[in-house]
Amino acid sequence: MGYRVAMDIGGTFTDIVVHDTESGGLSASKADTTPGDLTEGVLAAIAQLEVSPSEILSFVHGTTQGLNALLERRGSRTLLIATEGMGDVYRIARGNRTRMFDIHYRKPEPLVSGDDTVEVRGRLRYDGSELVPLDAASVREAARFAREGGYEAVAVCLLFAYANDAHELEVERILREELSEDVVVVLSHRVAREWREYERTSSTVLEAYTGPVVQRYLERVEERFEHEGIRSGVQVMQSSGGIVGADYAAAHPLQTLLSGPVGGTAGGVALMSMLGRSHAICMDMGGTSFDASLVIDGRPDISTDGQADGFPALMPLVNLHTIGAGGGSVAYSEAGALRVGPRSAGSQPGPACYGRGGDEPTVTDANAVLGRVDPLRFAGGRFSLDTSAAEQVIRRLAAEIGMDGTSLAEGILDIANAKMAQAIRTLTVDHGREPADFSLVAFGGAGPMHAEAIARELGVSEVLIPEFPGAFSAWGMLGSDVRRDLSAPYYVHEQQLDPADLAGVVRDLTGQADDELERQAVPEERRRFEQAIDMRYEGQDYTLTVPLMHADEPLEGDFVPRIAARYGEQHRQRYGHSTPDADVEFVSIRVTGFGANEFGHLTGERSPGGDEADRSITVVFDGGRWETPIRRRDSLPVGESVPGPILVVENTTTSVVSPRASIRREALGHLTMEVQA
Repeated sequence: MGYRVAMDIGGTFTDIVVHDTESGGLSASKADTTPGDLTEGVLAAIAQLEVSPSEILSFVHGTTQGLNALLERRGSRTLLIATEGMGDVYRIARGNRTRMFDIHYRKPEPLVSGDDTVEVRGRLRYDGSELVPLDAASVREAARFAREGGYEAVAVCLLFAYANDAHELEVERILREELSEDVVVVLSHRVAREWREYERTSSTVLEAYTGPVVQRYLERVEERFEHEGIRSGVQVMQSSGGIVGADYAAAHPLQTLLSGPVGGTAGGVALMSMLGRSHAICMDMGGTSFDASLVIDGRPDISTDGQADGFPALMPLVNLHTIGAGGGSVAYSEAGALRVGPRSAGSQPGPACYGRGGDEPTVTDANAVLGRVDPLRFAGGRFSLDTSAAEQVIRRLAAEIGMDGTSLAEGILDIANAKMAQAIRTLTVDHGREPADFSLVAFGGAGPMHAEAIARELGVSEVLIPEFPGAFSAWGMLGSDVRRDLSAPYYVHEQQLDPADLAGVVRDLTGQADDELERQAVPEERRRFEQAIDMRYEGQDYTLTVPLMHADEPLEGDFVPRIAARYGEQHRQRYGHSTPDADVEFVSIRVTGFGANEFGHLTGERSPGGDEADRSITVVFDGGRWETPIRRRDSLPVGESVPGPILVVENTTTSVVSPRASIRREALGHLTMEVQA
């Protein structure tokens, strides 16, 4: 018996959820994020819950170390080794404009310049056969260049390596002979065994650029854990929504790029499963950023090729839209107009109301001035808010713009809410999805405070606030499965398809996934596999991933008409049309292995609740002042709708309910907010 721990490190707070395997109880807490050494915040959060380090059985961790290194351009100095004649692929990139009507649009500056690119002689054909043998002397010359240039990482991306990895493996062998062990060597066929040279090169460079930062961080965490007596080791959340061991994460750091935010999506999937629902918009608003993602048909909205700060990344990842909008987002005047974010006050010094020396108005300060947060119960009562300091900085900015303080505070929230609603529209309306068809799952330390306003902006009538909303991403990680994704190129026209060959590739990939799960110490009885095929109509450029219905689906007989019909239906759902009579092409085979979590997603114990209100506070809604009761979450009666206005407080957040909404505590533990038009 002992404790299972999951943790999500945000820009402002470090959130933790602990499961006591003996009593079955769940508890959650927050600690300040410590930017200088993130492990200090991790250990401080564990200490708050009085968990003995020696009793920790497992530790799941979400990290944004790699993503932060990319966004802040503080990754490792990287050398790119390319096939002779192909050194410009990465810098040329694609000619398409991702923002058609933005006259100021510029492609992102490459992470690797032309001066940081070397070419080696040797060439493979498209099918992987050798055209020109690899020239070892040119590889050793590249190694000398890397050594003398002080490069921390080397990205190797040779032409058609996805079809034959022999040349890349030989390059790695030579580099390991010539370079110190501290230099990270990344091979493209291990990062993305898929076609499209630019996208594969970009993915390889991303892993090389962020890899050393992630590896050093994970090593630091494991060292500190060892020192503190935590013997469980570390598991890390992947961008795809599954977990892996720290050793695998260190070897494949690109997989952790969205490690922190996707925990909330995993939690949203679990919540929808508990409620028997299908569609959800997951909104995670913390102190620094706002993350939006979708649950569609009970599954996370995952793409096999996404982007990271404008750079293509060939890997399974949850479709997240992130903007700089959080409780710490700074409000300021620009050209006489009010602006909010993306710059954040963070945790040090933080908003002015934290009383730590912050002197700029933030979203949290605006909420404090409007009375939408209990100053005595903030962050579970760990510290009281200095409302007078918030009023002072709000009044100063209001005078600069020519407004009164209350109107300015409401304006700050209106702008922040509009930006977050627009972020959600990029995942829904921009893809032909109607937000009103979804439930809005609100979490993060600030999510339930803004959920009603965002739902009203989108036309959503139902908001779900889960248990431990301020630590919901950590809760999502706690119950997540181990996951490994594998792929193999399989380019063939339907008329040339050999069912036996296809079945062999699927079987081989499934065996590899099984071996990966075994290395992750997943018992055989808890392993399962999903197989899928990337398909397109003949002549198309991009593909859709079409699942095989089950592992032993027969790949002979009428397989092609069956899978083509399945592809056509998926194409119709995505694009609004299909072409049933057109031939189809197969491009890639994908296999995902899952290791089921022994405990799954658990819910906490719930008291029956009562009728009493702790006290009341004056809150501003739509310019009017309302006497608003403050209720503890566990004091709300189960199954009874409580009309607004009301503030519902708990250890990790505050839920704000206006006079135009009501809230109900459900038997399964979540809160349901009903938003009236």
